[in-house]
Amino acid sequence: MKKITINTNNVGIIFKNGMIKNVMTEGQYWISIFDQVEIFSMSNPFYPTIEMNILLQNDELKSLLQVIEVKDNSIAMLFINGLFKQILSTGKYLYWNGINEIKYQIIDFTNYEIDEAMDKNLLMRSELLNYVRAFPIDVFEKGLLFIEGEFVRILEPGLYKFWKNATAISIIKTDMRQLTMELNGQEILTKDKAQLRMNFTLQYKVTDIVKALIENKEFDKQLYLQVQLALREAVGRLTFDELMEAKDTISREVLERTKENAIKLGLEIATCGIKDIILSGEIKDIMNQVLIAEKRAQANTITRREETASTRSLLNTAKLMEENTMLFKLKEMEYVEKIAEKINNISLSGNGQIIDQLKTIFVKQ
Repeated sequence: MKKITINTNNVGIIFKNGMIKNVMTEGQYWISIFDQVEIFSMSNPFYPTIEMNILLQNDELKSLLQVIEVKDNSIAMLFINGLFKQILSTGKYLYWNGINEIKYQIIDFTNYEIDEAMDKNLLMRSELLNYVRAFPIDVFEKGLLFIEGEFVRILEPGLYKFWKNATAISIIKTDMRQLTMELNGQEILTKDKAQLRMNFTLQYKVTDIVKALIENKEFDKQLYLQVQLALREAVGRLTFDELMEAKDTISREVLERTKENAIKLGLEIATCGIKDIILSGEIKDIMNQVLIAEKRAQANTITRREETASTRSLLNTAKLMEENTMLFKLKEMEYVEKIAEKINNISLSGNGQIIDQLKTIFVKQ
């Protein structure tokens, strides 16, 4: 016989011929020298050296243990004394009752949805990251959730998490803000065969994400094509001169022609307009010549108008002086006065006739 002591928070198991003979808790015991004893601390998980199912056949030992069984496609989150300890994968685990409070939560991966009651802080732990797939959707975006290729629902901005399993999960998203589309370098012929390049711009936004992403493929390219065709048709019905005078109406016409088609794409066009009209070198030279000719014609018209007005004024003055002798004499004196203002010295030569002539001008008769 031999004496053994089992300390507090320890458990001793006596084996004989590979089978459990007795389970001993705290105390002193006498056992046969042929018996084998294994002592386990109840502070640690129980890792037996023989088959677990054989040990659990002993009711006394089984009452001291808590059995955690994790099936296929599952994991267990282990909590000891209220604190998360570790992740348990598929298998069977034994923990001692009594000294520690053992709790666990089974997660079934056959369901891809994460229970809303689950603590979100646990999902951020490194131990769980390998079991979670996350899909962020920014505040200016919306998304569409597809499960096994089938549309499920619209996702608002947020962080969406799902368990990793065999279920195929995909999310497509799009920007819901107002967007800008540029149609640059559009080479178009006018009605009178004038070739020009045009830069056109429009602003739009997605209003129906289901139509935009599911019912239509590459909605932005479709919108580009529709605006391009509408612009070419609108410009092609005008001559070059009409186009230069109706640039604003072109924008309104393109908007009206594409508005309904944009709604079918799940879009709404806010504004559109012509940014630039780029002419070829020859047309630009012709336009400059036309502009110069027009300005010259306008200048000639103004000159002729002023000359006509001046001539008409002189004619009216002449008629008044013809009808009124006194007015003629006053006009004559006005011109003599102007001439006299320019004279500093007068030198006389010749006979006395010059004096007489001056008297007739300056001396009152």
